[in-house]
Amino acid sequence: MSKAIFLVGGGKGGVGKSLMSMALLDFLQAGGQEPFLVETDTSVPDVFKTYQEETGGELVNLDEREGWIELVNLVESRAESTIVINTGARNQTGVSNFGRTLNKALGELGRKLVVLWMIDRKRESLELLSDFMAAIPEAEVHVVRNLYLGSEKKFELYNGSKMKSGIEGKGSKSINLPELADRVTDAMNKGRMTIAKATGELSLGDRMELERWREECAAMLSQVVSE
Repeated sequence: MSKAIFLVGGGKGGVGKSLMSMALLDFLQAGGQEPFLVETDTSVPDVFKTYQEETGGELVNLDEREGWIELVNLVESRAESTIVINTGARNQTGVSNFGRTLNKALGELGRKLVVLWMIDRKRESLELLSDFMAAIPEAEVHVVRNLYLGSEKKFELYNGSKMKSGIEGKGSKSINLPELADRVTDAMNKGRMTIAKATGELSLGDRMELERWREECAAMLSQVVSE
């Protein structure tokens, strides 16, 4: 089996997709892998602008059929790389309309599609996930509760849902993205710093907070990322 494709999704804004993508890129690099970033949030490509020099990357518009064709061709051409796809909120329509293009290609690519689906505490998160799974049924889907939005127990709709039991029944995970102090994310965003760069340049207290978060992310991601 070739290297995996990781897709960070959520279908809506404000659920933490960009921070999750950064955590994933950092984790893969720390583990000696060579991630390649596909940025589909083409209107606000912050992750791409931050990581393109370290990982390489491409902007791909998944709102259109041609973008999905381009995505498949790009994955095929980067056989040596672990692909990380950071999606935008508006991509959900494109997933529903054209996601089968990627779904059908997975067999020939010989790659596993691993989805980290970010949720908030609203029902819409689960409805959007259901739509995604219908469009790309071959994906291995893990659900990520963003603890910036509340403690794990506050995600009551998901925690008590048939979707959770169904996902975990297939061997997938429900995991938590740990909360990171606003002052640290603000500093990284202002300086457009990768996580690795920030650990060397932020003030001492901010670095310690980032290192704590980084370690917790590594423990979280080790549950769902394999060679």
